[in-house]
Amino acid sequence: MLVSSYLVRTFKLSDYVSVTELFRNVLSEECYEETMSAFARQLSWDSELVLVAEDEGAIVGVIVGTIDNQDGYYYRIAVGQDYQRRGIGQSLIESLRQRFVGRKVRRIMVTIDAHNEVVIPVYEKAGYQAEDFSRFPQRLSIVNG
Repeated sequence: MLVSSYLVRTFKLSDYVSVTELFRNVLSEECYEETMSAFARQLSWDSELVLVAEDEGAIVGVIVGTIDNQDGYYYRIAVGQDYQRRGIGQSLIESLRQRFVGRKVRRIMVTIDAHNEVVIPVYEKAGYQAEDFSRFPQRLSIVNG
């Protein structure tokens, strides 16, 4: 999916270092540690639910989703500081939503924890409402293993 000059696509192994750096630059240290564990688990289970936004070869955004008990979950989204407020987050959310729909999940939820309360408005802009937010991320397999 092309948005302006940004391409949203499936994560490739060659993206790992760039995605790790993006997470490190955007997330708090504690959030980064938790995210990297879940990210590694998701990659080993289903890397098709990890999407990146690329601009001229550089990874500028990433979203990690998972499917747990037939429900689709947005787990973590990160967009580089210089690329925020340009529609990249919305494109990542919509692209992952399409993946979930293609997988015929029962419902799509947004995982909310202490680290990502600030992105609630991004998901609300994408059409998600209070009943779509899950505040119990520990139940996700990628968080608890």
